Amino acid sequence: MKAGKNRRLANVKTRTETGLEYILSCINLNTPFGKKQLKEIRPYFPGEEEELRGELDKVQRMIEFAGENPRLVEQIEELFMEMKDVSYTLSRSAKSVLSVVEIYEVKTLLLQMRRLSQLLEKSCVPDEYRLEDTTELLNVLDPRRDRINTFYIYDEFSEKLGELRKEKRSIEVEMRKEQKAKREAIRKEYGIQLTPKFDIMVSRSNPDLEKVRSIPDLELVDEDYMSLTFQLKPSGAVFDYVKKMEDLNLQMEEEEDAIRADLSQKISVWEQCLTENCRRMGALDLALGKATYAMEHSCTRPEITDEHIIEIEEGRNLQVEDILSKKGKKYCPVSISLGDGVTCITGANMGGKTISLKLVGQVSALAQYGFFVPCRRARVGLSNYMQMLIGDSQSVERGLSSFGSEMEELKEILDNSSERSVILIDEIASGTNPVEGLALTRSLVDYLKEKPYITLITTHFETVTETEGVINMQVRGLADADFSKLNREIQYANRRERINIISKYMDYRLYRVQRQGQVPKDALNIAKMLGISKEIIDGAQKYLK
Repeated sequence: MKAGKNRRLANVKTRTETGLEYILSCINLNTPFGKKQLKEIRPYFPGEEEELRGELDKVQRMIEFAGENPRLVEQIEELFMEMKDVSYTLSRSAKSVLSVVEIYEVKTLLLQMRRLSQLLEKSCVPDEYRLEDTTELLNVLDPRRDRINTFYIYDEFSEKLGELRKEKRSIEVEMRKEQKAKREAIRKEYGIQLTPKFDIMVSRSNPDLEKVRSIPDLELVDEDYMSLTFQLKPSGAVFDYVKKMEDLNLQMEEEEDAIRADLSQKISVWEQCLTENCRRMGALDLALGKATYAMEHSCTRPEITDEHIIEIEEGRNLQVEDILSKKGKKYCPVSISLGDGVTCITGANMGGKTISLKLVGQVSALAQYGFFVPCRRARVGLSNYMQMLIGDSQSVERGLSSFGSEMEELKEILDNSSERSVILIDEIASGTNPVEGLALTRSLVDYLKEKPYITLITTHFETVTETEGVINMQVRGLADADFSKLNREIQYANRRERINIISKYMDYRLYRVQRQGQVPKDALNIAKMLGISKEIIDGAQKYLK
């Protein structure tokens, strides 16, 4: 594990809002070992760029491996699906006697390791995923070398056990001969035929019932309102046989306990080796999961740079893309380039500003956790801290107003930010009056633009971007839309359909605004198309001049 294993890049809310948690939940893993490693996955931090590049090399090699060996990958995944976590069993094997079921599970794991080694033997899978040889322990648990996925305390485990079982079988044969002789005698004398289990069920209406009752060698063992069941009474010889078998069973049980204790100790010797093999199988499972997800979602390898930047070319928010895909819609890729300082995204609602904000967090977080990213191209410099401020999720639980909750989160972000931080803020101060909201936003921008942070803010306050040194990105929105065609489509549509039609014409790409005061008019266009009075629209236009 890398040096930064105990550090936290982002809190749960940021991981959730950026879609990182969603993506991690979509990685297809089949072993408990791989799932554990994904759960414990840690990001790489500044100073660990080479380690991260090495991790991305592994993903690249695994993509190539999976692409060249689809059938082999399928076989590996099928094998992985059968695996169970026996780490607890291994840990207690040194101090406890394992049960037959536990030893069986260890043997099953050994057979699965053997099968995986056979699958990987002639493949080009990296050596780090190949398993240490455990044939010696498998031979101990499988003395007959039949390699069948079952377990039994075989006679081969102990000469004494074999002799005890042989003696028991001999007694069982003699006892059965005695019982068969009695059964035959009853048949000849009374004409009554007992079952192979030496019993007979007689209905209460059967005329032979009294005859059966009178047979001295039978005893009543069960009855109900319709029938009675009689069974052969044990003779003195049978009693002796039963007593001998009980003694033998006790001796066999003691011997089997000794064998299980011995096998438990032998398993404990291999604990470290088996644990390491489980780790390697988990690593292979996780690597295949990352590679498969990257291939299925057209993800690319990010370039890890030493400078603190985030450059995204035709990036896609995977969580949103999945939602759109289910609706038969396409995602509009977004490009953006960020460095230390403040960048603001402006534009009307419905313009995808928040989605673009989340995209930046998603791409940089995925890269920092060693994943390929959903872009045509990306360059990412590692950060020490990443946090997103969005919504008022805490307000209900904490009894705060949405603005109060927002300010509390902002304080946490500013208190914890350090050099090479990424701060993502969505519509700050939208929950208070516009005059104070604008003042607070402008002051926050003034504060952040002097910090060694990458700060991206979405805002409705256009004048915030007039501050020197602040980059203004706007959503293209409806700038290039064919309004005559759009109006024809929307004219007879219902409310839900109108929203969908407008969304279809929206261009969510970002462009850099070079001239200050360049205000988009998408909000008024959308309001007009949705039926807001022309008088109101014209009145609003006056205030934009």
